[in-house]
Amino acid sequence: MSSNERVTDSGIEVKAVYRAADLKDFDEATQLGEPGSFPYTRGVQETMYRGRLWTMRQYAGFGTAEATNERFKFLLGAGQTGLSCAFDLPTQMGLDADHVRAEGEVGKVGVAISSLEDMRLLLKDLPLNEVTTSMTINATASTLLLLYQLVGEEQGVSGDQLRGTIQNDILKEYVARGTYIYPPRPSMRLVVDTFSYCAKEMPNWNTISISGYHIREAGSTAVQEIAFTLANGIAYVEAALAAGLELDAFAPRLSFFFNAHNNLFEEVAKYRAARRLWASIMRERFHARDPKSTMLRFHTQTGGSTLTAQQPEINIVRVAMQGLAAALGGTQSLHTNGFDEALGLPTERAAKLALRTQQVLGYESGVADTVDPLAGSYFIESLTDEVEALAREYISTIDQMGGSVAAIEAHYLQDEIEAAAYEFARSVERGDKVVVGVNRFVESETTKADVFPVDAAQQRAQVERVVALKTSRDNDGVRSALEDLATAARGSANVLYPMKVALSRRATLGEVADVLRAEFGVYQAN
Repeated sequence: MSSNERVTDSGIEVKAVYRAADLKDFDEATQLGEPGSFPYTRGVQETMYRGRLWTMRQYAGFGTAEATNERFKFLLGAGQTGLSCAFDLPTQMGLDADHVRAEGEVGKVGVAISSLEDMRLLLKDLPLNEVTTSMTINATASTLLLLYQLVGEEQGVSGDQLRGTIQNDILKEYVARGTYIYPPRPSMRLVVDTFSYCAKEMPNWNTISISGYHIREAGSTAVQEIAFTLANGIAYVEAALAAGLELDAFAPRLSFFFNAHNNLFEEVAKYRAARRLWASIMRERFHARDPKSTMLRFHTQTGGSTLTAQQPEINIVRVAMQGLAAALGGTQSLHTNGFDEALGLPTERAAKLALRTQQVLGYESGVADTVDPLAGSYFIESLTDEVEALAREYISTIDQMGGSVAAIEAHYLQDEIEAAAYEFARSVERGDKVVVGVNRFVESETTKADVFPVDAAQQRAQVERVVALKTSRDNDGVRSALEDLATAARGSANVLYPMKVALSRRATLGEVADVLRAEFGVYQAN
């Protein structure tokens, strides 16, 4: 790359100056439109943040359910407007806290939830009829959803009053993250069973958050992030239709989850292009009739992989810039990372500062005063068009391979992300890509930073609680309910109904997952 050449993170050339001629073929009516109207380039609501600010939904979860409940209350007290829960690796992998493979990981990168008792403690004193809750959980998403519903019912809150989101995006686990349990095709069945269950029992719940975030964290470009995410979205829609679900019965509850990285203008263009592309896919490919089925609603989290352990306070600036990109791009909710997350879980101080960053953006910056403030910019509109065109090329390639599931099985998505990640690493090594504090403006002296402590006593307490539960419950009733679940899994019945019965009888998350492992098998990556 010459010294005068500039490219985005996706390799799109950036000109020194943009003029009207760069948009000579631009059609405002079809490519831009009005806010709240197809193709939603300018946003999914007519008034956007003038009518309602984005939900400030800070991600939290560590240790025991009691510890995370206290963090939830701290953040709500500081002005957070929605809950977002992280689960530890054993919970994500369908293992109880007392499992031998869970040792050392209980409560480490999220909260440990093994049973209905744990979920009660996690949600204690939280008004589930008022708050919306996002749960970042995939392979065991249906189990955590049902535990949440059971606690809601104990509070007197019916399923149709519960609002929130489960990530439930298993395809990206095979591509980018690795917390899968079962092979792709039975995992897709669980996803579709959840769509069907929620359409009847929890109609205001977002049944999936189709995630580009982790694809980007694994090293993809911005173009790959939206292309692979929307290709996965197509696969979920096709699976639900094949199972006999009506498109406009489930499609309005689909939601998305994107990353925010440092290239401000490409990130804004990425969100605008994603909305327009999804609207086109849903109308032209699937013939959606309900306008809500064509709306791409999304949550954004600032880029964890962009944070540096070197001079960590620089991350405060990165996070603010990334949050601004998300707001300019029209996100519906936002998580801003703590500046210390390259070192460990966010401390209470860092979590509050991250929330305050959102509040400054929302209430002081003026970004919420007008809808899509960058619309009409020669650069932004040109870049939006280019991002969309390149994403369409990827989607076409995936279609030719038979769709996302087949492309994942052929390792295509994984290889593309790996190549992009390698090229980025090489560009940092060469100095073509500047990372402040890492390859330029480096400081030899390091300042000791506060790091969130991992409490071994909390881990032991969680293990002891699971052991006590398994000895105090009606084990005959649990076994009977788990047998019913196994029967449903072997057949074609919706597994969430017998799963809910088993969980209400105090079966654990691990026991439910073990039943499904026995029936579905366990996925082994090549």
